[in-house]
Amino acid sequence: MGLTQAQITQALDTVADREPAIARALEIAGYPEPRIRDRGYKTLLRTIVGQQVSVAAANSMWNKLEAELGENFTPTCLLERDFDTLRACGLSRQKQGYARSLCELVSQNQLNLQDLPQDDEEAIAELTRIKGIGRWSAEIYLLFAEGRPDIWPAGDLAVMAGIGKILGLEERPDEKATRALAEPWRPHRGATAIFTWHCYNNPAL
Repeated sequence: MGLTQAQITQALDTVADREPAIARALEIAGYPEPRIRDRGYKTLLRTIVGQQVSVAAANSMWNKLEAELGENFTPTCLLERDFDTLRACGLSRQKQGYARSLCELVSQNQLNLQDLPQDDEEAIAELTRIKGIGRWSAEIYLLFAEGRPDIWPAGDLAVMAGIGKILGLEERPDEKATRALAEPWRPHRGATAIFTWHCYNNPAL
């Protein structure tokens, strides 16, 4: 489960006390709503399904997958299907490889999504063992599905652009600069990331 509304509000109030630009943006844009996803392999599988396609296409593929495997399907259900069956659901060869990597790790108890390491970097390292899950996908999972309070996906374009907009920077900061800018906001960078997405398309800022 992701960060609750109360956790987001409290964290942003704390960051706003340290950073006047965040305080100003908060007055204009208000608090963001929580972004919550379920913990477990299905959330990561949906991430794989949705890579490099539109939301509509991803939803269509997911619906076909559920129709084929059953609404409460397990990793084994997917592993038992052949290439053509999964291809008919819309999964390319590459996505099938990624999906099988995830399902094999989970079904063989090599990846326990209910008990990831408490250290964020160690948890990211565990998740990126899955083919097709890079650092950004791992960070999004830890923030939205586990509600880890200090996740900062500095490589996200909207986070980079959003924080540049909030701080009034002339140019969008790159990933390295975005990571450095957020250091003073530890351990509340997760709520701050959610706030940058909230501000990204806000015309009032």
